[in-house]
Amino acid sequence: MELRHLRCFVVLAEELHFTRAAERLHIEQPPLSRAIKELEDELGVTLFDRDRRGTRLTVAGAAFLQDTRRLFTVLEQARENARAIAAGLRGSLRIAISDGAMDPRLSAFLARCRAEEPEVEIRLSEVPLTEQIRGLRSGDFTIGFAHAADVGEGIVAEPIWRDPIVIAVPARHSLLAHKQVPLNELQGHPLVLCDKLACEGYCRELNRLLQVLEHRLNVVEEVSSLDMMLTLVGAGYGIGFMTATKIPISQRPDVVIRPLAQDTAVITTYLLRPESSNSSVSLDRFIERLRGPPDD
Repeated sequence: MELRHLRCFVVLAEELHFTRAAERLHIEQPPLSRAIKELEDELGVTLFDRDRRGTRLTVAGAAFLQDTRRLFTVLEQARENARAIAAGLRGSLRIAISDGAMDPRLSAFLARCRAEEPEVEIRLSEVPLTEQIRGLRSGDFTIGFAHAADVGEGIVAEPIWRDPIVIAVPARHSLLAHKQVPLNELQGHPLVLCDKLACEGYCRELNRLLQVLEHRLNVVEEVSSLDMMLTLVGAGYGIGFMTATKIPISQRPDVVIRPLAQDTAVITTYLLRPESSNSSVSLDRFIERLRGPPDD
């Protein structure tokens, strides 16, 4: 089995059309057909069903496609690491951020890592939680940060930070009579919540908190950014939610921040990583720093 066989297989699996796949590979169709036939003979399975209706992946072909893509991911990572080492670096960490889990603590922590180990390249990607989990399983990401613990089998979720949830209230709002707002006082008020696709894990945790309210929530808007939430709250559309760590970057004259009068009103930030991965020395040091006191 050669890499050219696998490349031909992946392109054909994506195109499901021999002519288009051959064009993408810059080869003629007969060599492509031979490569697929050689691969199927070596594996002893049929990867594609071909008839008058077209070309389709078999069940075995679909499973083989997932494993082949993982292989090419590992090869790409090996290429990146080789280039990084040749440039004087000692490998790289690919970190996924979901659910708006980017905050000043993470920025300060990453700055510390870069200062202490400048030879380790750190790459960040902000992605939806579903994509982060897929990337952790496939090897696209080394580790991730999110506000979700129930992420399925094969992924370890370790709590790193716990932060109080606070509410953003329009200036001159009736709720401002409370220094700490009881949760049941939110009943019936219009709410500006985070978009479920953009902040899936965060929304799960927030919904667990709000489910104690007796009636259906009055959600008037769903937003994908803190700035948009504050803009709508300031305009009087409703009440928003955020973590207390975001208060310093949320100061506006038309918005007032109030804590909730409930000890369970917290959001946890989790470090996510593959359960069965063979960690590198640089990753082990990264996690050790993260677990340690902030002023180590």
